[in-house]
Amino acid sequence: MRTQDTIKLATRMFKTRPARTWLTILGIGVGIAAVVVLVGLGYGLQGIILEKIVFGEALLSLNVNPPTSKTIELNKKSLEEMGKLEHVQDVAPLANFTSLIKFGELTGSIFIRGVNPNYFKYAGVMPLEGSLFGSGETNKVVLSTAALKLFELKPKEMIGKRVNFKIFVPGKGTDETQEVSLGKEYEVGGIVEDDSSIYAYLPTSELSSKFQITTYESARVKVESNQYLAAAEDQIIKKGFVVTALSKTVDQANKIFSGIQIILAIFGGIALVVSAIGMFNTMTVTLLERTNEIGIMRTIGGSPTNIKVMFLSESMVMGFLGGIVGIAIGVFGGLSMNFILNTIATRMGGTAIQLFRFPIPFLLMIAAFGAVMGFLTGIFPARRAASLSPLDAIRYK
Repeated sequence: MRTQDTIKLATRMFKTRPARTWLTILGIGVGIAAVVVLVGLGYGLQGIILEKIVFGEALLSLNVNPPTSKTIELNKKSLEEMGKLEHVQDVAPLANFTSLIKFGELTGSIFIRGVNPNYFKYAGVMPLEGSLFGSGETNKVVLSTAALKLFELKPKEMIGKRVNFKIFVPGKGTDETQEVSLGKEYEVGGIVEDDSSIYAYLPTSELSSKFQITTYESARVKVESNQYLAAAEDQIIKKGFVVTALSKTVDQANKIFSGIQIILAIFGGIALVVSAIGMFNTMTVTLLERTNEIGIMRTIGGSPTNIKVMFLSESMVMGFLGGIVGIAIGVFGGLSMNFILNTIATRMGGTAIQLFRFPIPFLLMIAAFGAVMGFLTGIFPARRAASLSPLDAIRYK
């Protein structure tokens, strides 16, 4: 049988039984749309979480903390030792102090985090509003969104405002604390999104100019490339410090969301099974309707293989079109939900998010899966049609 003849026979159901054919395709599409929407939700949740993690140099840094036992301190000497390790490019420490912040007539308690500008890119800190301070910008401060609640202001409203601080510096004794005023006002240059902790970032040079920083709370160690992360981590751990890597967090998050996507796909697969049963029923009815026709084809020279190819081609066409329809329904539904949710969120003062995402490779896989499902659904009717006796098929009414 020629290829063009096979194509004509496999697509003639659109002329002979258009309503039943398109209803079958729609049924397959609904099942596939359920899979598309649920897996798209998994991709969306994964994207929302991973967007909070800034890639680039942040993935090439190690977060170093001193042990809880207090026997080992993260001080200037230990920082210099880390900076001399092989394949380590830079070390950016963070000093943390209890402080009072004053804005106008309002005063509140806040943590001051003394950092150098390079700390931000190693820690993946990005501004929600405004900008982070750079090298030489000693008159700017960066606040967390939790700190704004002290003054009941929104991020945009706080940019450009001026605040001052009083630092409580621990003394040598366990109960000794020294109150140090920084002696000037700082302009709020940026806001970072963090509703869980009240803090402000100030240049380390501003703190060290008023008092001596003896210990640090943590440090970011930047290595040359990701192949040296494990080696640098092992060397720092041997010194007694606690080390975490952002790259491991990303890998773990991806594994977790891969599992979530599989679970969501299984739930969507229930609807897909129902659609597959409907398609199987359609192909079985088609077999009964064409039994006499199959007998004629066999008597004029059609082989069992020709009959199989004809039925499988028809089922694959319906399966593939069902996949395309399912993708259209699923993507349209997901994007519509994104639009509705983002419209509501922006009107209520929130930020827009992409709750449903549909990567192109995933959609191509779904289209191919529709054709495969059509093939699998058509195997039994195709075999049954090919095994019919020509004489019995001709006599069938």
